[in-house]
Formats: sequence, C-alpha cells, structure tokens
Amino acid sequence: MSVRIIVFIATLLLVSACSDPADLVIRNANIVDVETGEIQQNKHIEIRGGEIAGIYEQQANLAAVETINGSGKYVIPGLWDMHVHFRGGDSLAAENKALLDLYVANGVTTVRDAGGDLTTSIMDWRKKIQRRELVGPHIYTSGPKLDGPDARWAGSLELGSPDEVPAAIDSLQELNADYVKLYSSTISAYVYRAAIQEAEQQGLPVTGHMPFSVDFNEAVANGLDATEHMYYLLKGASGQEEAITQNVANGTYGFWRALNDAIDTYDEEAANQTYEQMADAGTAVVPTLHIGKVLAYLNEEDHSDDPYLNYIGPGIQETYQGRLEAARSQSKEATMRRRNLRSVFMDMIPNIYEAGVPILAGSDSGPFNSFVYPGTSLHKELEQLVAAGLSPLAALRTSVTNGPEFFGVSDHYGQVQQGYAADLLLLNGNPLEDISNTQDIHSVVLHGKPMDEDSLEKLTTE
Repeated sequence: MSVRIIVFIATLLLVSACSDPADLVIRNANIVDVETGEIQQNKHIEIRGGEIAGIYEQQANLAAVETINGSGKYVIPGLWDMHVHFRGGDSLAAENKALLDLYVANGVTTVRDAGGDLTTSIMDWRKKIQRRELVGPHIYTSGPKLDGPDARWAGSLELGSPDEVPAAIDSLQELNADYVKLYSSTISAYVYRAAIQEAEQQGLPVTGHMPFSVDFNEAVANGLDATEHMYYLLKGASGQEEAITQNVANGTYGFWRALNDAIDTYDEEAANQTYEQMADAGTAVVPTLHIGKVLAYLNEEDHSDDPYLNYIGPGIQETYQGRLEAARSQSKEATMRRRNLRSVFMDMIPNIYEAGVPILAGSDSGPFNSFVYPGTSLHKELEQLVAAGLSPLAALRTSVTNGPEFFGVSDHYGQVQQGYAADLLLLNGNPLEDISNTQDIHSVVLHGKPMDEDSLEKLTTE
C-alpha cells in the first residue's frame, strides 16, 4: 500500500471520528487567560464528554447538540470556594443539601468542605454529583475535624495524645477524605504537631486552625499545607512570636490578648521571613476576609431583608442566632478590636501576595456562620481581595487557579484550554476590568452541560 493511500485512509478515519456532533459548542466567545491576563477574542469552544475538545478560530464544521452564543461574553474557568461548611447534624442534612444549588447558581463549580458532622451525607452527595444524579459542585472534603477532648464542633475526632493520631488519620483515609482539617478548640500542641507530621507521612494535605501554643513557623516547617484564616499568620509575623506562644502555653493569657500582642509587635522583617518560608514550603493561606467584614459589623447591620436569606432553610437560619446574639452583647471595645483586626488583615494581603504565598479564596459559608451565603459570598471574597490591594486578575486566580493547584489537579482544572474540564462561566462583563463582573453570569457549564440564566434561576426557586 502506498504512502499516499495510507495518508488518505488516515484522513478519512480522522474526519469520521470527528463527524459526530459535539455535546456543546460555545461560539464567538472571549476567553480570559487567567495565566497571562490576555483576552482571546472570538473563539469557538468545542466540548465533548465533559472536557474541552478544542478551541478554534473558525466555527466551520463545528456541529453540536447544543450551542451557546458567546458573542460579547467572557469565559472563565468555574470558581472554586476553598472554605465552606456542611454541618448541623442529620436534622439539617436536607437543608445543607439544598445549599448545593446556590453554589452552582453562582458559578461555584467546586468547593472544599472544611469539616463538620455530615460526612456520610457529603460522601453520598459527592457520588451522586459525579454520576450526574445530583446537581452540585465538585466536593473536596476533610471529613471530621481533628481536635482535642470535648471539642467545640460536633463530629470531631477527639484526640488526647499523639499516640492516637495515626489511627485517626487512618480512619480519614478509609473515608476517602481528601485532606486533614485540624481545629484548635482543645487540641494540645503535642497532638497538633503529631497530626501534621502523620498527615505528611501518609500523603494527605493538612490545613487548620492552630492553638496559639504552637509556633506558626514551626508548623510550616513540619508540613502544614494551609492555614485557615489570618490569625495564626499574624502571630507568625510578630517579632515576639516566641514570647506570645510561651505566654499562651503557660496560661498567662488567652487568644484575644495574644492577638492584641501580635498586632502591637508586628514586625516587617519577621513578617517577610514568615511569608518567604511559606512561599518556599508552598503553604497557603485562606484569608476569609468577607466573613470578617460581616462579623465585624454584625451588631450594626440588619440582615433580616437580605435577598439570599430566602434561600436558607429555617434550621440553618436558627444557627445564625448564636453569632448574632454574641455580637449584639459585645462591648464597644470588643467591636473595635474586631474591626481593627480586620483592617490589619487587609493590610497584610499585598505583602503576602508579593512574597509568593499561595492565597486561596474561601467564603467560610454554611450553618452557624451568620449571613455568609453559599455561592454569592465567594464573589464577595474576591471583591474583598481586590479591596485589599490585589488586581482583579490576581484575585480571580486565588479561586480558579490556586484551588486546583492546592489539590494537585491543575493539569485538568483552572484553565480554558483543550483537555481541561468543561466547568466554565460565561460572564456578561470582563472580570479583569471589574471583579464584580464575576457576579453577572450569563450561563454556567458544569461537567460539560450548559445552564442558562433561566436554568440557574430555577436552582434558587424550586
């Protein structure tokens, strides 16, 4: 057989293989390159089997079962919320499940569940989402938190000594947890350190709150992969961290006094050394700035008419009352302390970013976290990151790029490129010009399946 005939046959086979219509084609869209910040104009995106099969300049021969007119629209990868909660016990399982729709309706296609007491339900939801039997975001979960005896949060694995740590991590492996979440209500410094080291040995990422009796930089050196919130990083940025840590360890004072001392002894040189250490180790920070703003003004702002409150079940709304009552009863000094702390955190963000520390956008939405609504609060977090000094592109990357990188799946998520997952947002405005444009959603593509504005609206009304 001649070479010419072989080439001809191969060409026929290729044409035949590509002759079936695509599942979806998005025509004439503007693709936001989240790596470079460039806009690729008038591109045609072919989607097959939940993946981006190709991106083309011309739309000829791009037959599809469904099409979206992307003219004037901006395509970005689906958003990742890297700190959410599903919790409240079995009596609130159905209301927690209903929150899944809110994430998708707001373009959040992946969430990181940061621990609670609904692990069995979450694993069931995750399987059904993967099988396309349930609409919801991809879910990464820690399963139960690890804490000490008489832990604050229901469902936590309570550890009294380092000897108990290996079995606890083994149990998380058996649950198919994606990472280890540490909490600090009663956990000892010894158990905390042992948990980081054991998670590292077993190959599970580990994140957490942190008892102030633990040195922050030591935890980073031991293998902490991410710190939740900014409190612990602030202590690590103090020129007197060793003294503060010792004062907490020996009972001289507690959390809030330690925070005040950390603010008073903030040292730029110490801070930069801590940031550099984190950047070198790849240790991320989840700032959760939006919830900080909500809680700082909870005693003044009336949320009873919040539109999104209508989408929250009565049982979850009841969990909001604890923080609300605490805020209303706190002193003026405590209110100003919280607001000052929030201002300090905002000021730290640009330096953290410039040092190369991975920043993960997370809302901390879910039961007990008052008026921080699933889905929409992730957009508010992006706005807060921009208000703190990040560019819209840098803020966007804290969600769509850094989320996949944290879980080691950036070869399949976080880009609008051939071979990547077809979890996409079509926006009516350019998010690089105004980060609030992430909220102006034309349509969402999840698992390669399109949902237009009407479909998204039904998620919040049915």
